[in-house]
Amino acid sequence: MSTHSTQAGQHIWRFFRAGGFDQVCLDSGEDFARLDQLDQKLWVALACPTAGIELDPKTAALLDTDKDGRIRAPEVIAAARWTCACLKNPDDLLKRPAVLALDAINDATPEGQQVLGAARKVLAFLKKDATTISLEDTTDTARIFAQTRFNGDGIVTPESADDAAVAAVIQDILACLGGETDRSGKPGVNQARVDQFFAEAAAFVAWRQKAETDPALLPAGEGTEAAAAAVRAVKTKVDDYFARCRLAAFDNRALAALNREEKEYLALAARDLTITASEIASFPLARIEPAKPLPLTDAVNPAWADALRALYTQAVKPLLGDKPSLTESDWAALQAKLAPFEAWNAAKAGAAVEKLGLKRLQEILAGKSREQIQALLAKDKAEEPNVNAIEAVDRLIRYQRDLYLLCTNFVNFKDFYDRGDAALFQAGTLYLDTRSCELCIRVEDMPKHATMAGLSRIYLAYCECTRKATNEKMTIVAAFTNGDSDNLMVGRNGIFYDRQGRDWDATITKIVDNPISIRQAFWSPYKKLARFIEETIAKRAAAADDAATKKLAQTVTRAETAAETGKAPEPPKPKMDTGLITALAIGAAGLGGMVGGIVSAFLGLGIFMPLGVIGVLLLISGPSMILAWLKLRQRNLGPLLDANGWAVNAKARINIPFGASLTQLAKLPPDAERNLTDPYAEKRSPWPRVILALLILAGAYYLLDRKGKIHQWTRGWIGKPAAAQTTGGSSTNAAPQGR
Repeated sequence: MSTHSTQAGQHIWRFFRAGGFDQVCLDSGEDFARLDQLDQKLWVALACPTAGIELDPKTAALLDTDKDGRIRAPEVIAAARWTCACLKNPDDLLKRPAVLALDAINDATPEGQQVLGAARKVLAFLKKDATTISLEDTTDTARIFAQTRFNGDGIVTPESADDAAVAAVIQDILACLGGETDRSGKPGVNQARVDQFFAEAAAFVAWRQKAETDPALLPAGEGTEAAAAAVRAVKTKVDDYFARCRLAAFDNRALAALNREEKEYLALAARDLTITASEIASFPLARIEPAKPLPLTDAVNPAWADALRALYTQAVKPLLGDKPSLTESDWAALQAKLAPFEAWNAAKAGAAVEKLGLKRLQEILAGKSREQIQALLAKDKAEEPNVNAIEAVDRLIRYQRDLYLLCTNFVNFKDFYDRGDAALFQAGTLYLDTRSCELCIRVEDMPKHATMAGLSRIYLAYCECTRKATNEKMTIVAAFTNGDSDNLMVGRNGIFYDRQGRDWDATITKIVDNPISIRQAFWSPYKKLARFIEETIAKRAAAADDAATKKLAQTVTRAETAAETGKAPEPPKPKMDTGLITALAIGAAGLGGMVGGIVSAFLGLGIFMPLGVIGVLLLISGPSMILAWLKLRQRNLGPLLDANGWAVNAKARINIPFGASLTQLAKLPPDAERNLTDPYAEKRSPWPRVILALLILAGAYYLLDRKGKIHQWTRGWIGKPAAAQTTGGSSTNAAPQGR
């Protein structure tokens, strides 16, 4: 490590290059302390979401100080500045310890003093004699505050009061209005609950006292409420009864219809009856006759007998006297007596505390319990700074453990480019099509994400992942950066392993097509040609099959017609299409000439034939490879993350070598043994080998013939010149033998 600060105090930053751009090194605590001095144009990211990243959710929530669901650069700077002020040696951030040592807290700064005091207080609460404090100690607030009456959360429990009477009032508030959960885990009341309770109590007492000063409000005394309820229960049916009686008095002819027709009773009599049957309840309360009083005890509708009996005992008898029947005027008088009560009752206030009764509420209002509860709340509020300090201990432990992790995935992308620990945005590994894809990112809105992510120039496969055991679902996008895309299609299944090692069923639901590798681009034209030939042959075969089927149908039809008419069908006359034959002949001749020219040109290369082969391959595959190379150079991680809510500040490239490391192809283990004998392998045809051998022989013949070797060899094999004869010092050359 080099020196990071000059004598003048100017911090010297160090950078490393990865992904095609310079990234700052964070290799000392001083780097974190001076993070606010680093030009934010040099940060790799300026914001990221709190969800969908592999960071402790509680740590992410603490960093997100404005609670907008995003972590921004100023919040990271503030967290780094505060953390460095609380630690004696900020270099501890690089070690990422899971516990906080008390002697590591900087007691020379106000922040450090507050945290150190709170840490000691927590250990005292937990009755621990320790030199370190962990998240297990700070997160269990119920255990920390179990033995304390005041904990700074603005809530007091019945146990907070020394006076039993005050504790009883708190219990009454909880019984009427419910409560809030105290940090100790117990139910309690806050200032809002106290104010609501006493306001409701005062309103109820004031409302109830009106009845004591106005006797007309309670004509039946304490039984007025029951009388009014009995009247409300039958009001609609009683009004209906007297209306029917008036209609009967108007015209006797309506009696049959008003009392229901006989056929309706016959329909009821045909099945089992109950007195609560809805059909019976819809009938009148009693038999309809002109000006007939309503009987309350006898000869009434069985479904309403109990309600009429309650009306008689609870309302008519106390208010009108012992009357076994009720005239329409009596009914009007009964409602008139209860009308003031109904109006007063409709204006009831403080219903939430009514269950305590008037006497108990008057007792509470007459006492000083409200002032005493407010004093308890003030004591609890006074403990808030100490409690906040305890929260600061939890914050420091989390920042000490997670701040370096965040910055190496935010200020720089070291974790992503050094291929060590997975980056925060990497959700896990997808295994599919004999490959493992390590660049997998969680996605909340797939259509929206795919619109932006396509600009990354990466081959992307969106997968729906499910775990049936826990009924969980999520969507990921996987980057395929090695191999080819021949067997990648919507509907293919694989297995996704998240960062916790849990396995998910993964199914491809959408593909964003981009080049994967140069190798794929090289073979792409040939695969397209083979696919075209296969499709053409399939279409021609289908057309021929269809034509043969139609021809067979026509033959059968002609045979059936001949059988019916008794005449043999005339055989179809052969047609000679001379134009077609001529065209085929001309085409065959042209094709033969073209092939011959190509072969002649190719064989004419002589010893440069291998270069010719390479040239032909480049001519065919070159454009596809160049296009793929240009696109592969443009692969960029930025749009893939920006589509997920990040604000990536750099063009984070994924070049060909780095991309190949993100998607691993299947490889046999080292020293693995292979048995290459396949008992079910298809038998190979000898013709390709024969054709290849003939081509090699033809090429060799052509080369040798150009140098005259063939001519010399054939002369030697077919006829040799006669041997020279010597006679008397002279020689005679024999003529060469003919063939």
